Amino acid sequence: MTDLQADLHKAVRGEVGFDVTSRALTTMDASNYRRVPLGVVAPRDADDVAAVLEVCRSHGVPVVPRGGGTSIAGQATGTGVVLDFTRHMDRVLSLDPEARTAVVQPGLVLDRLQEAAAPHGLRFGPDPSTHSRCTLGGMIGNNSCGSHSVAWGTTADSVRELDVVTARGQRLRLGQEWAGAPAGLRELAEGELARLRTGFPELPRRISGYALDALLPENRADVARSFCGSEGTLGVLTEAVVRLVESPRARALAVLGYADEGAAAEAAAGLLVHRPLTVEGMAADLVPSAAALPRGGAWLFVETGADSEAEARARAEEIVRAADVLDALVVTDPAGQRALWRIREDASGTATRMPDGTEAWPGWEDCAVPPRRLGAYLRDFRRLLGSHGLRGTPYGHFGDGCIHVRIDFDLLTQAGIGRFRRFSEELADLVVAHGGSLSGEHGDGQARAELLPRMYGDEMVALFERAKAVWDPDDLLNPGTLVRPAPLDSNLRFAVLPREPVDVAFGYPADGGDFPAAVRRCVGVAKCRTTSVSGPAVMCPSFRATGEEAHSTRGRARLLHEMLAGELVTEGWRSEEVRDALDLCLSCKGCRSDCPVGVDMATYKAEFLHHHYAGRRRPAAHHSMGRLPEWLRRVDRLRVAPLVNALAALRPSAAVAKRLGGIAPERRIPRVAAETFSRWWGRRSARGTGELVVLWPDTFTEHLSPSVGQSAVRVLEAAGLRVALPPTVHLAKAPVGDGRTVALDPVSLLRGRGRVCCGLTYVSTGQLDRARTVLGRTLDLMAPVLETRAPVVVLEPSCAAALRTDLPELLHDDPRAALLASRVLTFAEALERLAPSWRPPALNRPVVGQTHCHQHAVLGDTADRRLREAAGLTGELTGGCCGLAGNFGFEKGHFEVSEACAEERLLPSVRRAPEDAVVLADGFSCRTQLEQLAGVRGRHLAEVLAEALEREP
Repeated sequence: MTDLQADLHKAVRGEVGFDVTSRALTTMDASNYRRVPLGVVAPRDADDVAAVLEVCRSHGVPVVPRGGGTSIAGQATGTGVVLDFTRHMDRVLSLDPEARTAVVQPGLVLDRLQEAAAPHGLRFGPDPSTHSRCTLGGMIGNNSCGSHSVAWGTTADSVRELDVVTARGQRLRLGQEWAGAPAGLRELAEGELARLRTGFPELPRRISGYALDALLPENRADVARSFCGSEGTLGVLTEAVVRLVESPRARALAVLGYADEGAAAEAAAGLLVHRPLTVEGMAADLVPSAAALPRGGAWLFVETGADSEAEARARAEEIVRAADVLDALVVTDPAGQRALWRIREDASGTATRMPDGTEAWPGWEDCAVPPRRLGAYLRDFRRLLGSHGLRGTPYGHFGDGCIHVRIDFDLLTQAGIGRFRRFSEELADLVVAHGGSLSGEHGDGQARAELLPRMYGDEMVALFERAKAVWDPDDLLNPGTLVRPAPLDSNLRFAVLPREPVDVAFGYPADGGDFPAAVRRCVGVAKCRTTSVSGPAVMCPSFRATGEEAHSTRGRARLLHEMLAGELVTEGWRSEEVRDALDLCLSCKGCRSDCPVGVDMATYKAEFLHHHYAGRRRPAAHHSMGRLPEWLRRVDRLRVAPLVNALAALRPSAAVAKRLGGIAPERRIPRVAAETFSRWWGRRSARGTGELVVLWPDTFTEHLSPSVGQSAVRVLEAAGLRVALPPTVHLAKAPVGDGRTVALDPVSLLRGRGRVCCGLTYVSTGQLDRARTVLGRTLDLMAPVLETRAPVVVLEPSCAAALRTDLPELLHDDPRAALLASRVLTFAEALERLAPSWRPPALNRPVVGQTHCHQHAVLGDTADRRLREAAGLTGELTGGCCGLAGNFGFEKGHFEVSEACAEERLLPSVRRAPEDAVVLADGFSCRTQLEQLAGVRGRHLAEVLAEALEREP
């Protein structure tokens, strides 16, 4: 391997990665399979591709072209050298609006092509649900389709010419009339004309095998089309000329409700006469909440297009009238349509969990049958599932007869794997009996290629092998895929994971306490690799800042998988590769909500750091910022806040402090409040006689932004609520009144005074033993509160999120933890639930700012939106992450990424805001980032409302 690596370094201008991280990131795609490559090369151009092929051929090492790594059949994995086109060969080279064509490179993400075509009223027709991260090269390799295939066909229908390099270095320009055909291909096809005319089923989604029938004279001997769907086994694509279609100026979405998926499937084919753009189907099993959908147990998403909204709606309503439905909904608002489409697009992830939480897997992800047979096929499919004791929820492209399904295979035991094989063989026979194709979109890969003889017969499969030999006589390109395939039950990615429980600190309740099961959640759909986000989405800010796979949620999950496997990443919890990948994780928790399968990388990072540094010296930042509550309490106890602020303002002393504390030199140390929130509280007399709420004095509100707490008290009391603070001593019993009650019993006196703490800073730095101790003391302090029914109002979103999730997951053995978590309310939730008749003062101003990432991911912001609306605060807050994210943006080495995250959405939105806009930022980190990078003062919603109350007569 050393000689191969050295030769590649000499021959290639792009990056050559034979390190553990590069290899670990490409062991898997979105399938059930895992193969460890020797190395990864990111070529800069076609010359680099040719050089890689020459070197690998001389060493007898296979080559695997890879796009976005979202393939579901295993064809983007391999044991040789993986070509990663997403780093350099990822551009739109030209676009001709008149000819309606574009010249693209294989690593180009589909959404980037759509953005380039949109100003001309054009688009690329096929659009898989992974459109925000799948690449054109991968789409051509798999002959991908997407939801609009009933109108615009497959990728092969959109390809005009292809530039490829063969395994032996020949550069070909593929097109029609035998253009670019390698020597021997024409002779092979012309010698098998009868077989090519009769051996392929007629259906819109026949993707399995090689498309050799495209070489027939009546099909204009289209070599480019025949290359589509070859899964990287015939040649390496370096450039493509693709066709674009006219994008409708207006669209309407008709959502048709049916009793069940069978009824929806029966209806789908009958709608095609209306020439819709989509006919997508899904059942209630895949919908987290059907509130936004019409009545029914299954739905068809039927989109229509026209030159005007009225015409598009009229076409949609015509389809509703023609369809035999329980209920229907027609949406023309683009935002409403996007929200509905997200339900459908996320199905590839949500389908990986059954309603009871059981894992479900691909393998039979996209069979296709003639649309008119879809209903009958689904009934037979359900019977076959039941006969094997399996469950799955079909969904997909009903108008094309293409069904996606994840099935609860047991791929961890030999008995389960045996059932997986038997079911696969029987299902292949069932698909063929209905005149279908084993693959209708994602290719055969390792998942289905072994079964191709059942669909095509041995003689046609032998013809596929002869075609492969014409293109690639040395079997260099992606061997084991399509022809002479590896068995469908080999190379399973779960086989290498430990069978014994892994000792961990968190409870992982959604995964039965099993850390490997939590890591297995990542199935590789790669929504975290989306390069731009809209609306409230957050995941994954570090990937968008660096563009590196290692900094995506998927990349980190892959490294954790390999850490557990112990074959490639061999140091376990001590792994520096895993540590380095997690270093730029902001712990924003965006993946917890935005990932379709709920991967929670912030928790995994905390778990890893806990083990990685056990018994070892920790980074300085873990002590300076991880133990921030302790330092600030000492400053308060010694009454030295003015001195600390003075030293922080002096450049020499601040520089020393930052160097010792592991703080980025670009950062300014925030000022400590001269008077804490609790001291202010102690000076005022108790007020209010209404319902009791306990206001949580989080570290940031207490020591750094006491004005937020003061404002919250004013607003809560104005709303008729009685405010108390948590006890500061261990009370022998209730009552909980003003939070200052002291029970003079000996135990209380011995324990001394304390402060509640959510443990956030300890958790984010992986100091989980310390976090458990702090949280245990907090629960002791809160014991009398928990004996009441008083809710706990938390002003800092990150602290509220920690109490809602980290607390019960870390102290999963203490029932008080779940009880306290259930009591936590945000500021807006408290007003909405406890003072529903109260109306805030009218501000009537626009707002700008960012929804806190933890609020988006854990708490939700529905109550905040309603409160802002009631106060006349108009406009939407951006999504994304501010980039400071607690200790992250302050740590040395993180400043550039932190700034890049802020510049993505938050700072531009503030710069564009009108002069009278209110800049909202409920999180201390968000406010600090705004102040330090933009010189703008952001305010908590409580501060804005309190100020307005003071102005009222």
